Amino acid sequence: MSMPSFWIQVDDLAARVGTARAPILYDVCCAEAFACGDRVIAGAKWRDLSTLDGWAGEIPADAEVVVNCLHGHQMSQSAVARLRHKGINARVVEGGIAAYIDADGVTVAKSDALPEFYAGPTRWVTREQPQVDRIACLWFIKRFADPTAEILFVQAEWVEQVAVEFDAVPFDIQGTDFSHDGDKCSFDAFLDRFGVEDKALHHVARIVRGADTGQLDLEPQAAGLLALSLGLSAANDDDRATLVQGMVIYDALYSWCRNATAETHNWPAQAASQ
Repeated sequence: MSMPSFWIQVDDLAARVGTARAPILYDVCCAEAFACGDRVIAGAKWRDLSTLDGWAGEIPADAEVVVNCLHGHQMSQSAVARLRHKGINARVVEGGIAAYIDADGVTVAKSDALPEFYAGPTRWVTREQPQVDRIACLWFIKRFADPTAEILFVQAEWVEQVAVEFDAVPFDIQGTDFSHDGDKCSFDAFLDRFGVEDKALHHVARIVRGADTGQLDLEPQAAGLLALSLGLSAANDDDRATLVQGMVIYDALYSWCRNATAETHNWPAQAASQ
């Protein structure tokens, strides 16, 4: 079977970033250029082009890979040419991250105050039995920060100690960087700390905030999200199962916020033609 085009258009990529259809993303800007930049495509990992033979081995055989550099020139084209030679389905972002940003694709900020999510797998820890806000945070981590992240669930009193022991980032626990602040939720903290400007994600945040803080009139969908989240938690004894199923709920909610808020549903349906 032949590989698809060498290129992926920025609009196509932007529509898939943050969804279950997102490809594996690599940024191969030279180290100096990457250090000077302040944002990366959401979910992307930086890799040194000179070590490609090593990191190419981490790519699953059937994966779809998209590579960017600043403008889609020599660095990313060299990387994709070599990956395709190895039989990997890889493409270049046409115009690079610069064009992707101009197209308002979702990016996240690089900051010394954040874990180096773009460098390698990260580890996060939170309280067991996740519900509204924590499921939203977990979804954000997996879809926008680090698709390879390891998530740990422990009793509330052990979160901070486990974070130290396993070099994990604690969240949704009082006194941590990713937690409630006033009437805002931990999910709001993620969007703020990662510098997310995506309107659909901020719409999701208002729904989460309404559901998690009892402000059910904040957004019409808040009550429904609360019911689904509590029901999901009640239906599962396994936090991993809750996470897997919760990802589907938040994928759907984000897709609705991006693409379907104006759509309505009416009954009765048109009668079948005779």
